[in-house]
Amino acid sequence: MPAKVPKVDLKSKSITEEQKEKLRQLFPEVFTEEKIDWDKLQQTLGTNLEDGKERFGLTWRGKSGCFRIIQEPSIGTLKPAPGESVNWDTTENLFIEGDNLEILKLLQKSYYGKVKMIYIDPPYNTGKEFIYPDKYAESLDTYLAYTGQVDSEGKKFSTNTETGGRYHSNWLNMMYPRLFLARNLLMDDGIIFVSIDDNEVHNLREMMNEIFGEENFVANVIWEKKYSPQNDARWLSDNHDHILLFAKNKEIWRPRLLPRTEEADARYSNPDNDPRGVWKAADFSVRSYSRAYDYTITTPSGRKVNPPEGRCWAVGSKRYQEFADDNRIWFGKNGNNVPAIKIFLSEVKQGITSLTIWKREEVGDTEVARKLIKEIFGNSGIFETPKPVDLIKKMLNISTTLKEKAIVFDFFSGSCTTAHAVLELNKEDGGNLKFIMVQLPEPTGEDSEAFKAGYKTIADIGKERIRRVIKKINDERKEAAKQKKLASSGETSAGNEPQDLGFRVFKLDKSNFKVWDGRVPANGKVEKQLEDFIDHVRMDSTNEDILYELLLKSGFELTTPVSEKKIAGKKIYAVADSSLLICLERDLTKEFIVKMAETKPARAICLDSGFRENDQLRTNAMEIMRSHGVEDFRTV
Repeated sequence: MPAKVPKVDLKSKSITEEQKEKLRQLFPEVFTEEKIDWDKLQQTLGTNLEDGKERFGLTWRGKSGCFRIIQEPSIGTLKPAPGESVNWDTTENLFIEGDNLEILKLLQKSYYGKVKMIYIDPPYNTGKEFIYPDKYAESLDTYLAYTGQVDSEGKKFSTNTETGGRYHSNWLNMMYPRLFLARNLLMDDGIIFVSIDDNEVHNLREMMNEIFGEENFVANVIWEKKYSPQNDARWLSDNHDHILLFAKNKEIWRPRLLPRTEEADARYSNPDNDPRGVWKAADFSVRSYSRAYDYTITTPSGRKVNPPEGRCWAVGSKRYQEFADDNRIWFGKNGNNVPAIKIFLSEVKQGITSLTIWKREEVGDTEVARKLIKEIFGNSGIFETPKPVDLIKKMLNISTTLKEKAIVFDFFSGSCTTAHAVLELNKEDGGNLKFIMVQLPEPTGEDSEAFKAGYKTIADIGKERIRRVIKKINDERKEAAKQKKLASSGETSAGNEPQDLGFRVFKLDKSNFKVWDGRVPANGKVEKQLEDFIDHVRMDSTNEDILYELLLKSGFELTTPVSEKKIAGKKIYAVADSSLLICLERDLTKEFIVKMAETKPARAICLDSGFRENDQLRTNAMEIMRSHGVEDFRTV
């Protein structure tokens, strides 16, 4: 019996199978006929396991449903929108419009373990600012109803108020699956930053401890978001936000040192003209007392000096003498001061370790961010809660190495401050960071400044901001070229590769293929449903729509190079130097299949409808492919 041609899997990556595979790698002995023997797993881990329900951890109503949502694959797709993009053909930056839960699922195959840094500024759950779908478990259908792409069927969207009865639970149910899926996308040396306020920081910290592991907590940064006190505050004036940092693997991730500042270097001088250069004096005594390090030092002026009470010198007497002979001990200009150790600038780290308090003078505050929005759009009311660009740039400087070609991901992108920061930093240091922005097309409200200015959704604001930032950088480049009498087309960011000044727009939608979920129609007319599935490509789907769905669900990034070729009179798409060939033509012939196989791609995909119910040709196609060494041939 001839082998059946395998189908392209139109579902997103199975998180359940991924987790089981990780367990199989660690404990192969606990698997019996593809099922997990839980008793054997417990024996393998030892008998000292906690029993009973009383365990430490965060729990809430609906938590078990979060895992069902995580495990439920998406059968949606991301449709390209070249008309809303900038430099579509060359850019590797992405803006994806849609519900971030579905999009996180769809990105699992293509971007698993590829993201260097995630920053998100999620809803703070103040009861005012975010739209929450009551039927969040029905993600794609709910999203399509929300955006008016299908009939609403009475689905209700509202703010998550305290009077709703599940105030914290609703927020946790929204956040948990998204953070779980986001962790999968991080590289082993990746890092995530999450902005939050006092309202949910305690719950967020516990939730991230569970998802990322408590051992991978890095810091709780305090950002000074306001300067002036709020005199109408009921209790204390709130002037800070939290930024939680978790590493994918803290043993691997290391923060990059921040550039030294003029202020920091100004603390160094050279009053004794030491040939080793500028230095600063540091305390020679330490608090950790050791009797062996408690001795008398005679200054050049002859004064006898002992360590302060309860302290001792930093080194023993023999090591002290070595320092003194090497002119590393400073007693002041007249030689009568308490001894200090000279710290030379040339010997310190060529950078500064970040503190956990980020002052507004260093990274900006909400007022700075609003002023920038006004500068970009001419109206500060376009977006009410932006973050300052310098705040995100500091995260980028900590997380990525210079000139690293890394992906920066923000799936609550709002006005796209993160994309703005990536573009600016690349311009400044010649870097090659790429961004992926995700934003729900949340309506702006007819009475809002944004709506009056022509922005119907938050996603529209984000896309337009990126376009305007790109235009500004291009204008600055042209002006610089004019000043230097250089051709603008030849100028680069910091003299290296040309800066990526573009982004591709994709939009969440239903699959381009009619996927039968197994449900019998209410009218019982199964025959009509089967007829609809004979040619299961949706009538309104373009070849480009289908191409990018197949790329995504075959594990290729959405910016993978694709070229068009002709084989035996049929058009094919060659993906990543022909590692995958996709043919969306109808009326396929044996001649075409042979010619396609002769190009020896690693993988090949054709439409089922391309064989026009010619089962023999379809089966022969797989054998022809195999005879030419193409083991992975699929239809869809």
